Amino acid sequence: MKDAPTFHKTSPDRKKPGRTGIAHIYSSYNNTIIHITDITGTETIARTSGGQMVKSDRLESSPTAAMMAAKKAAEIVLEKGINVLNVKIKAPGGHNGPSSPGPGAQAAVRTLSRMGIRIGIIEDVTPMPHDGCRKKGGRRGRRV
Repeated sequence: MKDAPTFHKTSPDRKKPGRTGIAHIYSSYNNTIIHITDITGTETIARTSGGQMVKSDRLESSPTAAMMAAKKAAEIVLEKGINVLNVKIKAPGGHNGPSSPGPGAQAAVRTLSRMGIRIGIIEDVTPMPHDGCRKKGGRRGRRV
């Protein structure tokens, strides 16, 4: 006769995996936009930017504005019951934009994790050119 299967109870201190979402963070040197969607990426749950948090234009891309925007987005997300986020960081990229994200990206991810949201995968989704159009500036480059 076979033994009856034994079921292991999970310890009460272990958190059960909750609902997952995707945090799209667009971070340029002019602004930081945080857009949180469901796992499919089709339904928007929260959307904030650094420009909504500060009055001055020059402070839109600052880490402080990104922290405030991430805090606001995290409160909305936790209210909806999502506690795990996969993060996709995007810089302007392309042919003319810088390929490195602005100063607000790191601050936004750090704030999301501090608010009690578990961070899954952090991925860089900056668009990279595959030799398409010619860069602006002419043969000798931009002359100042």
